[in-house]
Amino acid sequence: MPRRYEDIYPSLPLLTSDGLDHVSAAQLMAVHYFRADPDEMPEDVFVEHHVLLNLKAEPHRVINTRNGEVRDFTFSKNDIIVTPAGMRSGWRWFAQSDVVVITLDPTQVQKFAETELGMLLDPQQLGDLPLFSDADLCAAGVMIRDALEANDMTSGVMFEALSRVFLVKLLQRYGKRRPEEVALSARFTSAHYNRVLRFIRENLERTISLDDLAREAGMSASHFSRLFKDTVGTPPMQYVMAYRIEQALEMMRDPTRRLGDIALSCGFADQAHFSRSFKQVTGETPRKRRAAMS
Repeated sequence: MPRRYEDIYPSLPLLTSDGLDHVSAAQLMAVHYFRADPDEMPEDVFVEHHVLLNLKAEPHRVINTRNGEVRDFTFSKNDIIVTPAGMRSGWRWFAQSDVVVITLDPTQVQKFAETELGMLLDPQQLGDLPLFSDADLCAAGVMIRDALEANDMTSGVMFEALSRVFLVKLLQRYGKRRPEEVALSARFTSAHYNRVLRFIRENLERTISLDDLAREAGMSASHFSRLFKDTVGTPPMQYVMAYRIEQALEMMRDPTRRLGDIALSCGFADQAHFSRSFKQVTGETPRKRRAAMS
């Protein structure tokens, strides 16, 4: 089983998001705040992306090994290092650290980029960014850390909102977009995808057909279906169903909303249809999921 970043860190985090079980943003990212004496981490490969935000005011020496290349540099405040999933990386630092480490699941990042930002990311998603400075992005990380430190009833709500803000900033500035020439031989582009996604959002409460989506993209139904699946990875109508369920999950966080109303708002014929579809996608009923959220 692949190890997590914090599993090999030489000290325990002072703050962590691991306990936020019923916060949807916790599926997107894990956040850990460390202050550790000079030490080192052995080289390892992880299935997640890692974003290291340096908060330490005093510049200090750091050695980072990335896929066999040794980098010896001075780490300054607001410096950031992005280690993409699949890269072998190791660390050594020569002063007490003061860092926020954000771990991102590539599958969830892809889903977030597509459904929330209308972005078609390159399969690599984040480039090899060994060192750059971004005070705004670090400030967003500090706000997440402070939300965890509050450790009260607002922590989950703040983490939810601030994590999404952070990820939007990260992807819009540093996310690797899929080259248009790669996106199905430039036949199905980000512009096509955004038109289709906008149509789904604006018509979520009603029946959406394959012909509707194809018409929005300006293609025949068969051509659109093939190109959409090749680009996004799922058939278009399966994508619509997953989007309906995702929006229903967000609505279910409001305990005052009845499941029947949520079903109709998300385009299901009735609550029974919603329950069957929800269980097929998530493996549990809406009532059971809502109970787990409380």
